Amino acid sequence: MDASTFQFGTLTLVALLLLFYGGTFYISTRIGKREENADGYMTAGNNVGFGISAASMTATWIWASSMYASATSGYTYGISGPIHYGLWGALMILFIYPFGKRIRAVAPRAHTLAEVMHARHGRSSQLMLAGSNVVGSVISLMSNFIAGGVLISMLSPFTFIQGVLMVAGGVLLYTLWSGFRASVLTDFVQVVGMLGAVAILVPVIFFAAGFPAAFETGAINVTAQQESFFSSDAFMNQGAPYIAAVLAYAIGNQTIAQRLFAVREDLIKPTFVTATFGYGAMVIGVGMLGVLALYLGITPEGGDVNNLIPQMAAEYLPPVLIAVFFIMIIGALSSTADSDLSALSSIAMADIYGQNVAGKEAANPKVMLLIGRGTMVLASAAAVAFASLQLNILDLLVFVGALWGALVFPVIASFYWDKVTNRAFTTSVIAALALFIPVRFGWIPMEGIIAIAIDIIAVIGVGVVLGLMSFGFFGLRVARVVALVATLAVAPFAIGSLHEYATLTASLVAYAVSTLVCWGMSVGNKEPFDFAVIKQRTGDFDEGEASADTPVAVSRDDRDDDLDPTTARSTR
Repeated sequence: MDASTFQFGTLTLVALLLLFYGGTFYISTRIGKREENADGYMTAGNNVGFGISAASMTATWIWASSMYASATSGYTYGISGPIHYGLWGALMILFIYPFGKRIRAVAPRAHTLAEVMHARHGRSSQLMLAGSNVVGSVISLMSNFIAGGVLISMLSPFTFIQGVLMVAGGVLLYTLWSGFRASVLTDFVQVVGMLGAVAILVPVIFFAAGFPAAFETGAINVTAQQESFFSSDAFMNQGAPYIAAVLAYAIGNQTIAQRLFAVREDLIKPTFVTATFGYGAMVIGVGMLGVLALYLGITPEGGDVNNLIPQMAAEYLPPVLIAVFFIMIIGALSSTADSDLSALSSIAMADIYGQNVAGKEAANPKVMLLIGRGTMVLASAAAVAFASLQLNILDLLVFVGALWGALVFPVIASFYWDKVTNRAFTTSVIAALALFIPVRFGWIPMEGIIAIAIDIIAVIGVGVVLGLMSFGFFGLRVARVVALVATLAVAPFAIGSLHEYATLTASLVAYAVSTLVCWGMSVGNKEPFDFAVIKQRTGDFDEGEASADTPVAVSRDDRDDDLDPTTARSTR
């Protein structure tokens, strides 16, 4: 099947883009301020309401890459592929909120996680976290621009590069003026449209393609693993690596942290719970299009699996619904791209200029705004340049998430355990990356005692991941039991074979090494940290103005209770 069976005319395509980006730009001008506030530009006054916050969190987590990658997973691994992609991604949103409550309790008016690390540890930890987010957000921007370029080139006479430039220019147009405010408000409009579009488009494509008969006649096109709902191939290559990757995304990603710092503090739980269900429903639903393509025996146009979704839409939807589909994908990629631009601008404003160049007390809010807007322009240009490489989106997502795995334990421990030091944080992350990269890219020969040693480290990583997940909800004692039981249960099956799955193994190694090194270097620390200091060292740059933007949320009391991870002052 060929996506060229339908194409928009030049004027129609331009009109659709003008409708979408013109509308979002109009919204951004209505909420913009003539005398912009630097803190409002980064976090909208730390008091965004439930509806806007939940929609923004959902829209940010649902990007075009999520839809494309979920379909790729379905096409590659069969029926269980989208389940593994969407379910674990949804649960990771849920896992954010208990940690998020603790983060807001110790730093109620911060702008970035890296800013909090500066207050907690110092410059090296801050720049390490900020640097990882710069890399991650630029890659995210690039992948969304790739998705937009592919879509436009397939459904119109425009080329891939022209499509990339159109999307980049449109997103920059409405985000540049109002920053984070524009991102969260347009997210609300976009996510409502996306949910409605998915509810209509996916069933229409299924029935137009001959559902349910297509799954009976197309059974010859799938393997036993692809047909199985409990496919071990899908779990080891997609599910397990993604569990580890998205936990890292949840903790280390500034686009998520920015919404955590923006939402009203008492609304953190309902915001993230609601986003969990919204994300799961949409991404799993779209991913099933990849499963349908597999059963139909469709070959991705140009051999590129990123083309599957637009290819299916062009083949099976009438012109009016193709226009709806086009707006849905543009909305999905734009909602995340504007979040990445806002995240990058906040890092440049708060972490680079505000903390390390001028210093918090001497930082000029007007200069900060100029730096933030300039960062958006430079980041867009860099992402456009990288997008021309047209890399595989699913591989990018898993790689970045695994890379962030090196930061997860040091970051979480820094909010709960008063013994973690700057040297322990920095050394543990560097050590984890030093082993992660050669394992991930096969630079180490996986045979003999080396393979066994890597498997043992990775098995410890399994315990770390499950222990951290348990700690968020149930506290330290339960987390220790879960980590120990998981490690012992997995060891007999994993040691000797786990190294065959390079992506999963590398991610687990990053978790294990960073945890062991950070714990080992911190446990003997005799100078415990006072978490009350963080609240004093972080806060507004526009003193006296931020409160006029929106009311300030009152933080909960800091209590010393290591059994409740949402309120613990320190972990013993």
